[in-house]
Amino acid sequence: MKTSIITLLLSACAIGMNAQDLKQQGTSIEQIVPEGWEHEEAQGDLNKDGIKDLVVLAKPNFKENMMTRDDGYEYNFNPYILAIYFGQAEGGFLLWKQYDTLFQPDDEYTSLDVDIEITERGTMKIDTDPFASAGSWANDLTSYTYRYQDGDFYQIGKETTTLIRNTGEMTTVSENYLTWKQQTIKDNAFEEGEKKETWTKLTKKPLEKLGDNEL
Repeated sequence: MKTSIITLLLSACAIGMNAQDLKQQGTSIEQIVPEGWEHEEAQGDLNKDGIKDLVVLAKPNFKENMMTRDDGYEYNFNPYILAIYFGQAEGGFLLWKQYDTLFQPDDEYTSLDVDIEITERGTMKIDTDPFASAGSWANDLTSYTYRYQDGDFYQIGKETTTLIRNTGEMTTVSENYLTWKQQTIKDNAFEEGEKKETWTKLTKKPLEKLGDNEL
């Protein structure tokens, strides 16, 4: 009798935990993401099988990572979760891999905005825009490009635009890991003038997999 009660309690706990996780499969974002989580999605054919795939970017609302200020504003310090679902021939999406530690969590003084996109070529773009409320005049917007090949997602490009907020100086560095070339463009957001463009060669190295490093 005791064993049966314990088993039931453990099952109930497991169901409760699963209810707060991204689902393993579903036909829509509403079926996959728990209610109350911030989320966005992108759809497109990532693995070139002619079926639309799904990328989910979600921010949980686990209470242990929430904080309320004296004025009532609620911080959500839960880090973003990225999950990739492959479309199935019979319909719906099946989870391929979930990344829980890809992005840094916010705190009281820094925040991170993330956007996702699947391009017409079937590559996945992840845009990160960190913001610091104090301590820096520089703002970096970085776009990472990944392509599915050899059974995983590999980074094939990176572009970072750095803006100095007080002077308007802007530098965009684009790295292509297929041609191993780097383009650098210097400009000023506050002034009209000629852009300065330079090209350099990058040292070839093995492509990094999605998840090898924090973004």
